[in-house]
Amino acid sequence: MVRADDSPRRRPTMREVARAAGVSPMTVSYAYSQPGRVSADAADKVHAAARLLGYPGPHPAARSLARGRVGSLGVVLGERLSYAFDDPQAARFLAGVSEVCASEGVGLTLVPTTGAPTDVVRVVQAAVDGFIVWTTSDDDPVLDAVEDTGLPAVVHAGPHRPGMQTVGIDDRAAAAAIGGIAFTGARRPLVLGFPLDRGRSRQLVSGTDVPDVLFPVTRHRWQGFLDAWTSEGHEAGDLRLAACPVNGVAAGESFARELLASADPPDAIGAMSDELALGALRAAADLGVRVPDDLAVTGWDDRDAAGPAGLTTLAQSLREQGADCARAVLGRPTRLPALHQWRVVVRTSTRGAR
Repeated sequence: MVRADDSPRRRPTMREVARAAGVSPMTVSYAYSQPGRVSADAADKVHAAARLLGYPGPHPAARSLARGRVGSLGVVLGERLSYAFDDPQAARFLAGVSEVCASEGVGLTLVPTTGAPTDVVRVVQAAVDGFIVWTTSDDDPVLDAVEDTGLPAVVHAGPHRPGMQTVGIDDRAAAAAIGGIAFTGARRPLVLGFPLDRGRSRQLVSGTDVPDVLFPVTRHRWQGFLDAWTSEGHEAGDLRLAACPVNGVAAGESFARELLASADPPDAIGAMSDELALGALRAAADLGVRVPDDLAVTGWDDRDAAGPAGLTTLAQSLREQGADCARAVLGRPTRLPALHQWRVVVRTSTRGAR
């Protein structure tokens, strides 16, 4: 049996406080929002009535409407919510966003998407003052949803949309640079990459058979790796792309293990992330494949585990990119140009630069 005392208490209204204090609802509103416009006597009456009724003050949503802003910045992840905490790159990026939010006194709202029709509703209903969209696909409907809100928006790493600033690096040029090191002396090179589209299927294709790649980051990095290979006079069809369904060490290890144990194992792997590269290194170690003698491996992002693993990788500051995305949405000057800097860090997992 549920007692009456156990039921949720109804929030007292401003009108009820005004009635108890013997003043107008506008006076109650001013007592909280603009106390200088209310006499000391009237303010005392309002606060006394509020204490008696248990009235905590105007609802935050109502105050936000009155100010014309919510006081929170939305980050559309394009992934499950746990991705923000599991993926080192996403964590670094969000650290930069949150650093700016903290300094500006602005909240941070994570808006995860799953590919379901409810994604658009979740974006439209988000109580935020602007959006940062974590890199997604060209055909992702949440981009239209963000644009339709009319709020300031920045896209990290693409896709490019008119009216939305894009912050990131030149992925194609960076991939060409790291690919030139990954493929030194190689005869059977492989790119271990991200999904090609929102279907996220696991697939292995040759350089002449790659279908439409709808994720800009995947597309630009693949193009850069292909540039590095063909610029040396090699055939595009001799470079293979192994697209993993997710970005993770386990996914990289599983696919690399399968390929290294095949009749045509790769002798060089250019991975689109350190997670995939570290997975490839783990598979190679388990199979007794010598790195870099039998297999050269490169990564991307220079995460904390890359150094101890001896992984040659491409370094970029996702934290700075996240901070600049937040500054742009909030209308603050960004510290760096929209295209951020990157550099190749050569370690022991490769045979040497050409």
